[in-house]
Amino acid sequence: MSDRVPIAAAEAARDPEAALVIVDVQNDFCPGGALAVPRGDEVVPVLNGWVEAFTAAGRPVVYTQDWHPEGHISFRERGGPWPVHCVQGTRGADFHPGLAVRGTVFRKGFDRDREAYSGFDGALARGERGVDPGTGLAGWLRERGVRRLYVGGLATDYCVRATVLDGLAAGFEVSVLIPAVRAVDVEPGDGDRALREMQEKGARLVG
Repeated sequence: MSDRVPIAAAEAARDPEAALVIVDVQNDFCPGGALAVPRGDEVVPVLNGWVEAFTAAGRPVVYTQDWHPEGHISFRERGGPWPVHCVQGTRGADFHPGLAVRGTVFRKGFDRDREAYSGFDGALARGERGVDPGTGLAGWLRERGVRRLYVGGLATDYCVRATVLDGLAAGFEVSVLIPAVRAVDVEPGDGDRALREMQEKGARLVG
């Protein structure tokens, strides 16, 4: 086992019904990006240890990717809460360059008139810019015998929260990787409140 693989990751990866879900670790959500999460890049080395463990064990690793068209409903120019971010095909939408990407990508937020915070609102990525709208995350996981999810990424109080809650609602057991999440905290304490909510709904907090 590599020195950078957490013990918890190595143990989780031995579970034949587990998958790792990495939420939106993209340039626009990291320092210097259009919608930067404070210290968002700190999740990268932690997640890479989990990727190494799950890849070595042959377990699924899923990456969600915010993938907005121009003029998306979430943008301030259309009355949404956020600056323009993660526009399809831009550097801002790319995964953080330090992130080990060795799995399957699900894109979300590609419908101009629909919000999509949760990875379970996404569709399987196809080619450079496309998606396969007929392949959603829940069905893809079930086809591979997955029952338990380990989730990390950005941001705790938005897309991580939505993905975790939807995973629980879909019948998966979900663990949130505390060292591998960071919050926007538009209101101070939003991240902590999101963690409490996820735990109250049945998620396990790891680390």
